[in-house]
Amino acid sequence: MSNNTGSTMTGGPDHKQDEEGLRHSVVRFQSYLHGGTSSLLSTIPTLIVFPVYKTVFRQQIHNNPVHQAVGQLFKEGPVKLYRGVAPPLLMRTLNGTLLFGLQDTILCQLSSSPQNNISASALPALAGFWAGIVEGVVFTPFERVQNVLQNSQNDRHLPSLKSVLLRLKAQSLALGYYRAFLPIAARNALGSSLYFGLKGPVCAAVAAEGLSPMASSFVSGALTSMVISLTLYPLSVLVANMQAQVGGEVPGVMTCWRKLWRSRDRSVAMLYRGGSLVILRSCITWGIATAMYDRQKKESG
Repeated sequence: MSNNTGSTMTGGPDHKQDEEGLRHSVVRFQSYLHGGTSSLLSTIPTLIVFPVYKTVFRQQIHNNPVHQAVGQLFKEGPVKLYRGVAPPLLMRTLNGTLLFGLQDTILCQLSSSPQNNISASALPALAGFWAGIVEGVVFTPFERVQNVLQNSQNDRHLPSLKSVLLRLKAQSLALGYYRAFLPIAARNALGSSLYFGLKGPVCAAVAAEGLSPMASSFVSGALTSMVISLTLYPLSVLVANMQAQVGGEVPGVMTCWRKLWRSRDRSVAMLYRGGSLVILRSCITWGIATAMYDRQKKESG
């Protein structure tokens, strides 16, 4: 008893470890908070350009040229234009909270592990990979609901968010809320790994050219997002096509991919139809999110 008391009063090892653990817990919490705040601010462009995103979605599903997709939305009117906007806004904010916070938490665990033999430069990417897997588990239902709502072919028999939720609930998880989970998990894990692995080196390279820290972070997030979007866009098209329908025939991932590839006349250019708009939007939102997150993290120490 006396030894423990003396150790605590003199700031012994146990007391220092407790303080260090508390400090790390605060830092980890701040990562979740900063991630959520930065992502919330980056939803403003998402709200503004949602009609553009919806145009792209129509192109992904129906393979229409842009003027036909715009014509469809104009004909449907302004009330239906923002149908399906709630899930992406909510998902974007929660996504940033979870993604940045989890990545930082996992990175801390990997860095402090005595059995870790991975180089320090690769740890952010590895932590991002596992954070992306968790992200896929949490947010696949959000994406599923969003894609069902945005498909105009569902308007008649699934007219509201409540009707969509009830319909998906009535199905098994694999066919309902977790339809297309495997391509989503692959896309999110690879995307998060690339983002956290590249944004630091890119930011340092840009800062070396004389840009301010805020501008460097924005450019880093935008460029990294461009690389990720170009690489993984086909997976997003596959997910949209797998999730847009409810009921009926439910083919597997490879069958859906072959069907999608044939519907695009086996053309990479057709597969990327509408991709330029998605990449532009992604560059803006991730540029803002990265700049805001890095600034908050720097200010909090």
